[in-house]
Amino acid sequence: MERVVITGIGAISALGLGADVTFSQALSGQSGIGLLQHPYSDRLHCGIAAQVLFPLPELLSKADANLFDRFAMFAWIAVHEALQQSGISLDTAQLTRSSVFWGTGMGGAQTVEAGYIDLFVNEKHRVRPMTVVSSMNNAAASQIALHTGFGGTVNTYSSACVSSAQAIGEAFRHIRHGYAERAIAGGSEALLNYGVLSAWDALRVLASTDVAKPEQSCKPFSKNRNGLVLGEAGAAIMLESLSSARARGATILAELVGYGASNDATHMTKPDPAGQARAMQMALVDAALNAADIDYINAHGAATQTGDAAETTSIKAVFGARPHALMISSTKAVHGHTLGAAGALEFIMSVQALRNNAVPPTAFLDDPDPDCDLDFVPLHGRHQQNLRAVMSNSFAFGGSNVSLIARQFID
Repeated sequence: MERVVITGIGAISALGLGADVTFSQALSGQSGIGLLQHPYSDRLHCGIAAQVLFPLPELLSKADANLFDRFAMFAWIAVHEALQQSGISLDTAQLTRSSVFWGTGMGGAQTVEAGYIDLFVNEKHRVRPMTVVSSMNNAAASQIALHTGFGGTVNTYSSACVSSAQAIGEAFRHIRHGYAERAIAGGSEALLNYGVLSAWDALRVLASTDVAKPEQSCKPFSKNRNGLVLGEAGAAIMLESLSSARARGATILAELVGYGASNDATHMTKPDPAGQARAMQMALVDAALNAADIDYINAHGAATQTGDAAETTSIKAVFGARPHALMISSTKAVHGHTLGAAGALEFIMSVQALRNNAVPPTAFLDDPDPDCDLDFVPLHGRHQQNLRAVMSNSFAFGGSNVSLIARQFID
């Protein structure tokens, strides 16, 4: 089987443009969360979000850009960065051995809502002609393939909050078993519209606004946590077989070594620690590593009462007596819960931690929950850490669980 390495990463989120900027902001505990800026914000109970409020780079012609929903644009921005860093040429014969594995929870939610507004609010008799191809969940993956020329497998995964983590894991398997030389994998989400926010409001899982400090409204593992904060983002990872990376002299950022996927099969919204533990254990077995080999976990840590407690229990189940010596943090405190993009964005955080030997904090964790009694790296990042291997956890409504493991590349 082929070893699978990472040769490029890219990201856009409320923390900024670029994987390095995103990690730097998270490491310093700078929040991208703020008061929701939306035409219908006065009608929503939800008052905060992690929004991308800065101008997007113009990487496409105006004609091409008009076919992109916001989630697909986030995808292309992240992919463009990952491709640039990887140094892959897009005019070689090897593109038929190049694949796209992408994740999204809601797909072209902005396009869908714009169509409803046209029909039911503005009383138009038709929607935009390209509404279907802009809104379909595989629009981002298809546009990536079209603009890169990647002619291999193009797969889209839509499994709520594990979508992009699952995409990365399945791309890893695809390369490891020889079906492709490389794959661009990741996910994107842009669902901060009236309809989607109203639906999440109805679930009663969204955080209330910290009136004094809105940017600190998301508080994973805190005693006073009260829900998640929705965000938008795109994140991409260039995965490549080691033989391909060596052949073209690519710089290797890290090695992806483990992927575990499970389902609780118990409840649609209530997480089961046993199911989560199975995903982590499967990833460790897949990576041929022991629990003691993992130095840092980027936790799912969505800041819900039930979810954070369940994850604490599942980590203890897998890591036995060692959890208190293990560094764990949730970067959702600063970039929000980006749903279908979360797994990829947080895996990039893990890879960046590995590359920089630095662990981002669980920002604003100044009042820890006694039931969440692990080392959740409160308030401040930690530098000069000797990180050998890192894990990234993603857990979703529907009971889906994914764990990914990366380690320092050793030739």
